[in-house]
Amino acid sequence: MATVELRFSALPEHVRTARLVAAAVARRAGVDEAVLDEVRLAVGEACTRAVGLHQSAGITAPVKVSLIEEEKQFSIEVGDEAPRLAPGGSAALDGDVEAEEDEMGLAVISGLVDDVEVTAGAHGGLIRMTWPTTPQTATLP
Repeated sequence: MATVELRFSALPEHVRTARLVAAAVARRAGVDEAVLDEVRLAVGEACTRAVGLHQSAGITAPVKVSLIEEEKQFSIEVGDEAPRLAPGGSAALDGDVEAEEDEMGLAVISGLVDDVEVTAGAHGGLIRMTWPTTPQTATLP
């Protein structure tokens, strides 16, 4: 199992870099070319959500992205450190508008990724997105 880890300051301008790295690693891992746009969009949405949660809560810790290549699947985990009161709720969000935006972001991710898990607790949250891979064929000289 190969893993690439990316950490970036919770600033919107770093989300694009995370998207580009995720797409490049997904391509190398064997994710179907037709799905790479969905990978980019889902990672962008998850990272934007994490950046927003960090900024709303005044958290200076970096956003964490893990790109995990396994035998027949490729997973991306986007973690934040914003504490939540209960699953689906967030202590970091102030008001109904931000909570609605958070739910909308999760809905977009769920629409892009068939296999997605969202966990949240007192020490932050994690979005794990998984795509199938096709075996790499060796090219002969």
